[in-house]
Amino acid sequence: MAVGPGRVLPLPLLLLLLVPDTGHSAELAFFIEPSDVIAVQEQPLMLTCQVDGSQPITTTWRRNGTLLLDSENNFMLPNGSLVIVKFQKTKSDGSSDEGDYECVAQNHFGLLVSRKAKVLAATMGDFQVHPQSILVEEGDAGRFQCQIHGLPEPVISWEKNGAPVNPADKRYTLLPTGVLQISGIRVEDSGVFRCVARNIANVKRSLEASLTVSGSHSAVYKEPTILVGPENLTLTVHQTAILECVATGYPQPIVSWSRLDGRPIGVEGIQVLGSGNLMISDLSVQHSGVYVCAANKPGTRVRRTAQGHLVVQAPAAFVQSPQSISRPLGTTALFTCLAQGEPLPQITWLKNGQVLQPSSHVKLKNNNSTLVIYGISQEDEAIYQCIAENSAGSTQASAHLTVLLSDGLPGPPQDVRAVAVSATTIQVSWNEPLHNTQDIIGYVLHIRRTTDPFEMEYQEAVGKGTLQQLVGDLEPSSSYSFYVKAYSSRGASKPSDLAVAKTLGEVPASPSLFIKVLNSTSIQAMWEASSRLGTHSGFKLYYRKLHASRFIGPLLVPSNVTNLNLTQLDRFGVYEVKLLAYNQYGDGNSTVRFVSLRETGSHAVLNSPCECGKDEQDRTTTPGIVIGIHIGVTCIVFCVIFIMFGYRGRLVMCSHAPNHMPANTASQNHSPVHTGVAVSNRMLGECNDSSSPEKSSKNKELQRLFSEAAVQGALGNGCQVLSSLDIPQVSTLPMEELTISEEARCSQTVPAPKDG
Repeated sequence: MAVGPGRVLPLPLLLLLLVPDTGHSAELAFFIEPSDVIAVQEQPLMLTCQVDGSQPITTTWRRNGTLLLDSENNFMLPNGSLVIVKFQKTKSDGSSDEGDYECVAQNHFGLLVSRKAKVLAATMGDFQVHPQSILVEEGDAGRFQCQIHGLPEPVISWEKNGAPVNPADKRYTLLPTGVLQISGIRVEDSGVFRCVARNIANVKRSLEASLTVSGSHSAVYKEPTILVGPENLTLTVHQTAILECVATGYPQPIVSWSRLDGRPIGVEGIQVLGSGNLMISDLSVQHSGVYVCAANKPGTRVRRTAQGHLVVQAPAAFVQSPQSISRPLGTTALFTCLAQGEPLPQITWLKNGQVLQPSSHVKLKNNNSTLVIYGISQEDEAIYQCIAENSAGSTQASAHLTVLLSDGLPGPPQDVRAVAVSATTIQVSWNEPLHNTQDIIGYVLHIRRTTDPFEMEYQEAVGKGTLQQLVGDLEPSSSYSFYVKAYSSRGASKPSDLAVAKTLGEVPASPSLFIKVLNSTSIQAMWEASSRLGTHSGFKLYYRKLHASRFIGPLLVPSNVTNLNLTQLDRFGVYEVKLLAYNQYGDGNSTVRFVSLRETGSHAVLNSPCECGKDEQDRTTTPGIVIGIHIGVTCIVFCVIFIMFGYRGRLVMCSHAPNHMPANTASQNHSPVHTGVAVSNRMLGECNDSSSPEKSSKNKELQRLFSEAAVQGALGNGCQVLSSLDIPQVSTLPMEELTISEEARCSQTVPAPKDG
């Protein structure tokens, strides 16, 4: 079965079983990787690393990419962990124990590098912000703030008059960010305050600040005011966010929170601290957004707002990790590594611990998420690692490529040939390999359009008894490359030599053709230059009067023109018009339409009654064809037979008479017109009398000129209904774009020769 370009046909299950994937646990993998650490100055530090895989395994460490050797200050444990006897941020020689540490493991499969573990010294900086003394009116809110940074982040507590602030007092709110809020201040709250910062590196106390309470509680109205609103924060998932909002006024404003994007804040992990601070525990990326604090005067719509932007980052994590594979020599290996995180992680590939550089046969695609190795050799056998890293963290995953040797494998198939059969089919054939043919279980044909990248290659499996394959569903006028591999129970042969063939060109499809009658001597041919025609250079139009021995034409029309007027036609004639599209590969099939032009009288009335009579004086009059055209709507025209006494001494004969005169059709406004009707795909009716030999012969003539579907049988002695198509209005052909060859010449319009 053939498949289209770019679609992969899976190999038979038997062939897939020939190259089973190697188990990951038998190769090399980290059981425990080192983690980020904040180390204490002059204290011992241990970084843990445990590796699983085939023995023997050699473990080493790198700091900032440089191999770390054993010394007096650091050594390795038998399980692979690293011990730093006395951690020092700055040594006497200017070096430091801080940096990015990597555990490196190696066995006969290859080399593996762990994630980077950041080791930083615990520190405590100086206070960046000290609390400031404040004067607060009784009943209002007061706030102290101190700010200090360190590793790890210091824990802040507060003292009043040298003693810890009582956290059980609900009017006192201590925020982890170093803020002390006091609501509903009383006279007894007066005193001296300071903050205390503690971490594993140090303990520090800020400068003191006093709180002075003035006056007594006032009942005078005060507009709601936000003293402090939320700050912009950037945090990592699973941390806790504190969004501060302190509001004053009288009566005491009501504080509420919302998101600027209208999404609900939710209730899980949400807590209100004090009188209006928002705490979000266990952050996730979905918590990112702009948060709005509103202070509302109770019972009114008076409000004040403040907002802050919360950004939650997520460390890199794998959605799809690369998997270990085994591939025969000369084939293609593909590894996929998909990671997510906020911000989007960057992907880096390593080969045996070294950054992999793209080359002619090693390609990185899809923002480095896909690693493709073409025509693999023994040197490509290694451990390949995908490192995903962003500002929030990094992670790694590894896979091993095993290259299957060709010992005992069949030789490559010989004399590969490719021959185009049609516009969409190519026949590929080959001969058996020169050696080890007895173990062949099948062949695999590799197919690729030469303009496509290598990863667009697809395959078709062929049984061992077949040395050819018909490849179908290809693109016309396109070049394809083919090569073949022979498979045995040991694996695949080397690829055969490449064969290239181009599919044949394809002529255009048949165009749609419509005919519009302009007047009694002119028609307009219209068609669509649809994309379904395929590639075409233009159109050829032919026409002739019915029974004429030769067509006039071809009229050569450019590909961007969609209509052509034919003028000076015989008003009593029936014409055959055909149109085809052509290109460099030849002419496509033509579309044929017929059109009848008849000069009509000037006294016919639309929907006149139809009667029948007899005129003995003239028996050679041509039968009349009653035709009506109504543009835009479906119209029903009744054949009318009436007696016209005194009009040139002739009677219109509809039945019981062998002779007929031409009848006239009128437009909807009843003004007499001269018109003709395209009869393709229409119903043509005529009064009929089977008893008249001449009438019967003329009906047979109509049936011969037009198909049986176009000419319906007569309805007894009555008149048959004719319906017409709605014809779209189309602009005419610019004369300078028309050329004519052979029998016709081009002037402003294309006239038809007069018969006789």
